[in-house]
Amino acid sequence: MKSARSIAAAFALLALSAIGIQAEEWKVDRVHSSVNFTVKHMMVSKVNGQFTDFDGAVNLDRGDMSKTTVNFTIKTASINTDNERRDGHLRSGDFFLADSFPDITFSSTQVIPVSDSKYKLVGNLTIRGVTKEVTFDCTNNGYVDTPQAERSGFTATTTINRMDYGVKWDKTLDGGGLVVSNDVLITVELQIVKPKPEAKG
Repeated sequence: MKSARSIAAAFALLALSAIGIQAEEWKVDRVHSSVNFTVKHMMVSKVNGQFTDFDGAVNLDRGDMSKTTVNFTIKTASINTDNERRDGHLRSGDFFLADSFPDITFSSTQVIPVSDSKYKLVGNLTIRGVTKEVTFDCTNNGYVDTPQAERSGFTATTTINRMDYGVKWDKTLDGGGLVVSNDVLITVELQIVKPKPEAKG
């Protein structure tokens, strides 16, 4: 009888533990995050840029990362390559058509664990009204517990073909090759935060 009670208690403890590690919503810390991209220019150098206005939420399940979901929105007008003339061109109809398509969105459909800290993040990326499935290679950079909140950091990278999304401005060099490459490397440095209920402010 005592053994049966012990087994029942163990199962109850496991059940409570499972409830305690279910998915919880974490917010994106925009101050400590960045959305960056890199393209080749004239096939001899790389140009880096970023989007400065973005937001999102992560329903994080640390007990089972495959149950984690990610939703993210980027404002296309916030594109910044440190060149005002170029940024204006990128906002125009030749590229992002920011007035008509103000948002770039990503919504995850699957998280595939690769190792303890690496994952494949699969989801739908929408640019200029065109939605395509993409896969990010993600690395979890760890967790930090502070009196005010829990924090975690991730690095996510993927490469897309801008032509797939209707970003089709194109110009070829006299000797061949593109002025701007079709392939775009996207790198997201993401810090997420879960404030503690008892923390003030």
